[in-house]
Formats: sequence, C-alpha cells, structure tokens
Amino acid sequence: MSLPGGDARAELVRCYRWLRQHGLNDSHSGNASVRDGDCAWVTPTGCCGDTLQPEQLLRCPLDAAPPAGASLDAPLHLAVYAASPAARAVLHSHGPHSIAMTLGGGDFRPQDFEGRYYFPEVPVLDIPHEAYVARSPAAVAAALASHRVCIVRGHGVYAAAETLDLAYKWTCSLESSARIAWLARVARLGG
Repeated sequence: MSLPGGDARAELVRCYRWLRQHGLNDSHSGNASVRDGDCAWVTPTGCCGDTLQPEQLLRCPLDAAPPAGASLDAPLHLAVYAASPAARAVLHSHGPHSIAMTLGGGDFRPQDFEGRYYFPEVPVLDIPHEAYVARSPAAVAAALASHRVCIVRGHGVYAAAETLDLAYKWTCSLESSARIAWLARVARLGG
C-alpha cells in the first residue's frame, strides 16, 4: 500500500478508517501506528475512525516516551518496534469474532485453511484489566516478535508487519478465521 509521495500518515489514516468501515473497530476504539524513520506516527487517544485526519497523528520518537495525547497503547507500539526491528506497522482492533473466540480460554487455533496457513496458533494473552497499561507493552511485544498477530483475551487483536497492508491483511484474515470458527461452533450446537 503506497500513496503518491509516500505519505505514511495518510496511509495510516486510510487503514484505520478501513478497520472502522469493516466492523473491526467501533467509532472510537482501537489504535494504529506506522514507523517512519526514527519515529512512529500514532493515533491520538480517543480519536474517531470516521473523522481522523493525518495532521492529528502524533509523532512518537522510537527512543523516548510518547507525547501527551498519544493513544494509551503508544508505549505498546514502541515496544513492538523495539522487539521487532522489521515491523513498520502495528494495528490494534476489536474484531467481535476474534474477541469472542478468546473468552473460553486457551490460545486460538484457526480451523479454516487460510487461517491455519497464516496462523497455526494465535497467542491469547491474559492481562488483567487493572494491570493492562503496565503489562501489555512487554507482553504484546514478546508475542508479536514470533507471531503475526496476538489477542489480549476479551480485549482485542494486535497485528505487526513490515507494511500497513500486511498488518491490515493479518487483522482481516484473523477476523475471518474467527468468524468461520464461530459459525462452525454454532452449526455443531444447532445440528
């Protein structure tokens, strides 16, 4: 995915809007970042996926604390970039099927062909709500250092990749696999 002039901020906003438009985030959930040289552009806290503009993104140096107003997950994004030097994009979404499939315990193992091809196993992290801010950066960064995606149980999906396009692909593919697993579960219960 590349826009004229290679504007990383415009690409990030476009991808963040797609997450909202395709039901992977509600109007104000999730967050996203893209690495751009010695910094990352990060969505602001509480931003709206429908109206976010490139100039609203916050510049976060890779080796410093995020500025005021950056997403609550900005330290997590920076930790992922530190743990995975090849990563150029991190997306956090709230796909309903992906989250639902984590509520029963254990890691998520897709049942469909594409899901098994991309994600033989998706780590599901147990991070207590009250410890999320303190523990999520290290836990998610460690999981994404060896997996394309991970899920914080009951909370949401994190994807890291070399491009925004790939991070978006992993996010969408995981939600598709989770939807298929959910439908298969419902079919077994109803049949």
